[in-house]
Amino acid sequence: MSQPENAIEADGLRKVYRRAGGQVVALDHFDLTIPRGSFFGLLGPNGAGKSTFINILAGLVNKTSGNAAIWGYDIVREPRGARLSIGVVPQELVLDPYFTAREALEAQAGYFGLRKHERRTAEILETVGLTAEANTYPRALSGGMRRRLMVAKALVHSPPVVILDEPTAGVDVELRQQLWSHLRELNARGTTVVLTTHYLEEAEALCDTIAIIDKGKLIACEPTTSLIERLDIKGLVITSAEDMTQIPAGLEGIEAELRGPRHLALRYHRSETEIGQLLDMVRRAGVTIRDLSTDEPDLEDIFLHLTGTGDAETPETGQQNSPRSEGIPGRRGPPGEDPSRPGGP
Repeated sequence: MSQPENAIEADGLRKVYRRAGGQVVALDHFDLTIPRGSFFGLLGPNGAGKSTFINILAGLVNKTSGNAAIWGYDIVREPRGARLSIGVVPQELVLDPYFTAREALEAQAGYFGLRKHERRTAEILETVGLTAEANTYPRALSGGMRRRLMVAKALVHSPPVVILDEPTAGVDVELRQQLWSHLRELNARGTTVVLTTHYLEEAEALCDTIAIIDKGKLIACEPTTSLIERLDIKGLVITSAEDMTQIPAGLEGIEAELRGPRHLALRYHRSETEIGQLLDMVRRAGVTIRDLSTDEPDLEDIFLHLTGTGDAETPETGQQNSPRSEGIPGRRGPPGEDPSRPGGP
């Protein structure tokens, strides 16, 4: 099969969980297209439907209606092709303590029916920087090495699409940078990478395109740069040559605050006010400008602007989740059942 234009396609995807007290709509006519070769970010509050979507693609959850395809293979009509086209790195560490790193990859390759000459165990271990730990058991690996081993397991069958669910949750800054480097290299070699993360700076640094999902619906899907440009508010920090005890008169209509005796922070709408006009207003207010810096909007501002919240209530309890509450279960449940939730489809 020739390479498709899109790595993942979802059309009208819907998932409803039935409960004793009613039903919960996890995905509501969800449409999403992820181009081949992209580094794609999937963001949303807890309970937004991200993990349900991933679990449907991975074959862990049955959809209620709609269609989805991976690398051109329909997940229902062509399940084998779809499964061979995707590698999923779950949030949880799912490792057999009795297998060394090399043995874990060999066993994983066996699950996919790869013959001995088709396996790339040594190459994959080198790719994730675990060649020296090939004969080490998971209990003797650091947390970061275990994370990398999970990525390696997802690569054994050379899938063109890799999905990572919170791969850097709970890891230190150094390890996060190492994983970022590995993911960039993976994408540079042509693999489509889909990343879910609660670290917005991570998505901003890595992803060329970002989709935001909230309450089971797609509310934004754009290149990262244009998504950030959608926020009209901009900030400007003025460093004054003189001390200020209050906001100078003459800045009415501009949101302003003092950040110390010599720093005046201003927020304005780019579509309404030009920076030259703003600086003229500051000078007329008697402020001698020694220095200035801009405060550009970032992905967090966009996220909060579009979703209206930094977190969401879970449909089951109505209480807030921690950022790590969503994940892919390590085992497959009965057909049509989400192993991470009680009840059936």
